[in-house]
Amino acid sequence: MRYIDVTGKTEEEAIRKGLEQLGLERDDVSVEILERARSGFLGIGSSPAKVRVTYELDVAEEPKPEAPKAKPAEKKPEVPKAKPAEKKPEPKAEEKKTEPAAPACDNDDARRIKDFLTGLLEHMDSAAEVKVYEEEKNRYKVILEGQKLGALIGRRGETLDAIQQLTNYAVNSGRDKHLRIHVDAENYRAKREQSLESLANKVAGKVLKYRRSVTLEPMNAYERHVIHAALQDKEGVTTYSIGTEPNRRVVVAYERGNR
Repeated sequence: MRYIDVTGKTEEEAIRKGLEQLGLERDDVSVEILERARSGFLGIGSSPAKVRVTYELDVAEEPKPEAPKAKPAEKKPEVPKAKPAEKKPEPKAEEKKTEPAAPACDNDDARRIKDFLTGLLEHMDSAAEVKVYEEEKNRYKVILEGQKLGALIGRRGETLDAIQQLTNYAVNSGRDKHLRIHVDAENYRAKREQSLESLANKVAGKVLKYRRSVTLEPMNAYERHVIHAALQDKEGVTTYSIGTEPNRRVVVAYERGNR
């Protein structure tokens, strides 16, 4: 295992520079934030972010020399191509629905959830449509539908998490019975969970191969739970969390008794 230290105006910029320098993808490395970026006051006292990018020796690629340009081949007379057999049109991706099969709910609680979120989205200049579904008693799922919802999801779902937290707080304010409200957009939650499970198994493979612990980047409580659950039955590795919020991280550790 080797590492490089990289600086940038933000943590994300420093990580991107490190990946470009190594020619690797984000899942091929582990990142440790050494120093967070500081904006200072009116530019005074500002400092860049500094990260440490750790990678395996066998995944980093050396820069490859450019191949010599081949001479243009002689142009051959075109031969008419056979007409391919007609295929039945496949359903478009836009036609796939991400909301539950059940119809949208319209009880008092659902209307209260929808009214709050509609007002919040108007303040955010978003035209997303709000659909509310009752998964079980006192448990609701909200789907935000529309075009270009990336701004509502945010970096690693941070904006979506904030919208969900605000909705839970506002709707449950002054209530005796607490409602659990989950907010999703563009099926982000399921996609993120799959990505985290894939990351967990990939990191576990590295831990078993090199017999060294790997510390992941900071995650919220839900994301840490996904990592722990994905590896709870994985032989040879164990997981635990370190640090304090919002920089709490999961450590995937090698079990020394494993052979």
